[in-house]
Amino acid sequence: MQTKLSPIVSGTMNWGIWDKNLSTKEMVHLINICVENKITTFDHADIYGNYTTEADFGKALKESKMDRNKIQLISKCGIQHTLGRNNAIKHYDYSKEYITWSVENSLKNLQTDYLDVLLLHRPSPLMIADEIAEAVEQLKEKGKIIDFGLSNFTSSQTELIRQKTEVNYNQIQFSATHHEAMLDGSLDYMQTHNIRPMSWNPLGTVFREDIEQTRRLKKLLVQLVEKYGVGSDTLLLAWILKHPAKIIPVAGTVNIARIQQLMKAVELNFDTLDWFAIWTESMGNKVP
Repeated sequence: MQTKLSPIVSGTMNWGIWDKNLSTKEMVHLINICVENKITTFDHADIYGNYTTEADFGKALKESKMDRNKIQLISKCGIQHTLGRNNAIKHYDYSKEYITWSVENSLKNLQTDYLDVLLLHRPSPLMIADEIAEAVEQLKEKGKIIDFGLSNFTSSQTELIRQKTEVNYNQIQFSATHHEAMLDGSLDYMQTHNIRPMSWNPLGTVFREDIEQTRRLKKLLVQLVEKYGVGSDTLLLAWILKHPAKIIPVAGTVNIARIQQLMKAVELNFDTLDWFAIWTESMGNKVP
């Protein structure tokens, strides 16, 4: 049975020095705002902030005096950056020793006894499924992690790991502008094997790029905002949530007003024709 995560997850990648550089006080406030708005799951990776953001969040979590049982913590490991660590070249490490050390390090930085979910951040050509499974099973036995999953893994790469140990999650890029996962069999595979997808960058490039695709989508979204009475970002999340794979969006906003609106996407009864309208405008042509 999978750990129960909130329907929308708060992504912490931008909380630290990579972007917003929030103070401890600001992080405490943001943690409380998220939980007050029923966003109780926080997504981390050891590399965020060049290996500093987990520790910054952990300090804020301790100061917040938040009940650990009321929140869920996800973290990812495996990427070895040159920034923040003495690595000659960026690479991946999925040795049993490194996975175990990385989890222990994340627990220390987050000031917690366990991770609700551990994800392998990106697949490595050199990963050995038996060794990964051994590390995961031992971490579970010791209560260091509850659930295990992957991030950015293809179906065949997932199957390689799944043959050796249970895979509960796969965090992939999925949005109205990046919807290949529902066409290449990835989401079908996950539904078949009871693997819950999470989507990073769930708003895609709608507000980041000014190209024909995003202009078409923004024009449609103006109409849908008027129809549903919610913001464009809420509509884009609702589009993801309507998929039967039960995708969990990882929302990276630190804007409090937007955070307060995010869960409206969960409650929104998004019309099927409007769902197809967004897909149509994204593709630039009618569905096949």
